[in-house]
Amino acid sequence: MILLNGNSLKLSDVVSVSRQFEPVGLDENARGAIRKSRAFVEEILSENRVVYGITTGVGELSNKLITPAEAQKLQLNLVRSHATNVGDPFPEDVVRAVMLLRANTLAKGFSGVREQLIGLLISFLNKRIVPYIPSKGSVGASGDLSPLAHLALALIGEGECIHEGKRADTRKVLEQAGLKPLRLEAKEGLALINGTQVMAAVGCLVVHEAQLLMKNAQIAGAMSLEALKGTSKAFDEKIHRVRPYAGQIRCAANMRRLVADSAVIASHVHCEKVQDAYTLRCIPQVYGAIMDTIEYVKGVLDIEINSATDNPLVFADEKEVISGGNFHGEPLAFAMDYLGIALAEIANISERTIDRLVNPHVSGLPPFLVRKSGLNSGFMISQYTAAALVSENKVLAHPASVDSIPTSAGQEDHVSMGCISALHAWEILKNVENVLSIEMLCAAQGMDFHDLEPGKGTAAARTVVRKHIPHLDDDRALYGDIEKIRDSVVSGEIVRAVEKAVGPLD
Repeated sequence: MILLNGNSLKLSDVVSVSRQFEPVGLDENARGAIRKSRAFVEEILSENRVVYGITTGVGELSNKLITPAEAQKLQLNLVRSHATNVGDPFPEDVVRAVMLLRANTLAKGFSGVREQLIGLLISFLNKRIVPYIPSKGSVGASGDLSPLAHLALALIGEGECIHEGKRADTRKVLEQAGLKPLRLEAKEGLALINGTQVMAAVGCLVVHEAQLLMKNAQIAGAMSLEALKGTSKAFDEKIHRVRPYAGQIRCAANMRRLVADSAVIASHVHCEKVQDAYTLRCIPQVYGAIMDTIEYVKGVLDIEINSATDNPLVFADEKEVISGGNFHGEPLAFAMDYLGIALAEIANISERTIDRLVNPHVSGLPPFLVRKSGLNSGFMISQYTAAALVSENKVLAHPASVDSIPTSAGQEDHVSMGCISALHAWEILKNVENVLSIEMLCAAQGMDFHDLEPGKGTAAARTVVRKHIPHLDDDRALYGDIEKIRDSVVSGEIVRAVEKAVGPLD
């Protein structure tokens, strides 16, 4: 069970809860701070103090006073009025991650909510209730207001949930689960909708998938090196020792292990070709930089998922409620834009390698990797598909964070667009998965034309490809082949087989 206290949640916990349904609970040690901050909110109400979002409106309406008698109505209205997202709904794993992160930040004890509210979020997770949250509408400050409002609607028994794959009335879903809707008290509606948990949730899942993707990218690159009879000299440890970026060193070591004991590469040692094209020779420099980028973004998320990001924040010990800007998504917007750019580079390298594999003028292999070319087109058009995906990624990689459109009558005059950054990074990642799948298919086909044994790692990868996809002798529709290999990439099947042969890739 994952116990929430607002301080120790890990990215791996987010994956365990969102995708593997790990049970969640509230850490007993967190209850004291939660109760103390709530008691201070109640004190503010009893004394009729003017405090943003408790006894005032929000945004441009912060100069409008709200009486204590209207405090509950204010919170209800905030949730209802802010639920304006549109578009396709977030996948269930993303919504579960959002709920987990929202519960965790509230458990820090700086939001002034009741334990009951956090408990209901946890019950939603443990009973697998998934609010319906459309994916488009957040500008990333004041946090992910609109999508979080859709989550808050479900907690009060309004809006919709996804039940058995379909949209369903929330109240009916709660009745079936034996749960009662929450009646919002002062500060609670604002505390639910103000924060960065949607962009952070997407970010966590993208980073998790990107870590696996990088292993697949290196495997695909090593397979292509074998197919093109390249050299492993560029991965020599001495080269990377004198430019000691951590990712570059890790990647070069992985590449050496993947092609270790390759008779194909050994046969090519004394040939007239001195060095390979950059797409092969510079894999450690490019993929290593991407690995470092992933680590940087993970560090940002490690901080964010254990931060208090709503507004205002309640500091009960100091008897202060302070309005600030922790809801602003700029740290995540920059990080996710950076990640999207980095992931797009994987496909840039991969597509250029695919082109080398299918091009008989540089590959030394049959044209488009098939016998009887002309009668057969082989893998010719698979390179077109890869090119289309790479081109799309170049559009998606334009940083969303460089844009800002003022909201709330100019009161909120700079926003991060961080949720867009996160969603674009995810779309880029999905495109890269398909490009790498095409590269693996082409590389496996190229490897088949060599009589000599490949390295242990690349041999294991080709075995998985051939388990699902036969060698292409005559043209067939390739979209199904691409889909099957993509499944093996995403599931980790290829990585597991390779790591079983050569040990864990760093």
